[in-house]
Amino acid sequence: MAGRGVVVTRPREQAGRLCELIEAASGHPILFPTLEILDPPDLQPLHALIDRLEGFDVAIFVSPTAVQRGLALVRARRSLPSRLRFAAIGQGSARELRRHGVDDVLAPERGADSEALLALAEFADVRNRAVAIFRGLGGRELLGDTLRARGALVEYAQCYRRVRPRADAEVLMQAWRRGEVHAVTATSREALANLVEMVGAPGRRWLLETPLFVPHERIAEAARSLGVAEVVVTQPGDEGLVAAMIGHFSRTS
Repeated sequence: MAGRGVVVTRPREQAGRLCELIEAASGHPILFPTLEILDPPDLQPLHALIDRLEGFDVAIFVSPTAVQRGLALVRARRSLPSRLRFAAIGQGSARELRRHGVDDVLAPERGADSEALLALAEFADVRNRAVAIFRGLGGRELLGDTLRARGALVEYAQCYRRVRPRADAEVLMQAWRRGEVHAVTATSREALANLVEMVGAPGRRWLLETPLFVPHERIAEAARSLGVAEVVVTQPGDEGLVAAMIGHFSRTS
């Protein structure tokens, strides 16, 4: 990547791996988190669900954050039920589950969204199966709604919330003015929307003119609707983002 600067918008505690990969590819990561991860305002409903976790057949984790926050809260109160099956949306969440000691994880080989998980044969017939979905507040409803339509008994374990950080964007603006920003990454529509708000009118022009790398078409659609001139949809995960940037810059150098 020959020293090119890449804006990393992941939450600070999740950005380390992507920054390391960018540096390993001779790029320069510019950390500017546009999401902050906090506990939900009321943990009591989640605690109540955890206390009866043995009554569930499947626990689905929608993100690495859901794994980190959810399992920490579960293990603070109890052991994991032996009969509980674990599933993850995407290989990133599956790897995080394995890192936390859960070896048997059901996850799609390709794709990192609800649609990919729902396409697995194991979720074709879920009649009368109790499913707990570990997620953040305000997540997509497609997974839960579809499982309910297929006969499952679904409950949400909302174990975190995402907020826009209070941060001064001036350092990022200065990097853009000096011509040091060559790419931006965004791994959710919310992260992208927050970035637009945080850079404000002065930074919007630079943002729209800078290549944006995203791991899903839904994020790309949101970016195009904002007027971003160049949007690259990558393979899932940090490795997919960096591989796409390496390929892009090798073609444009």
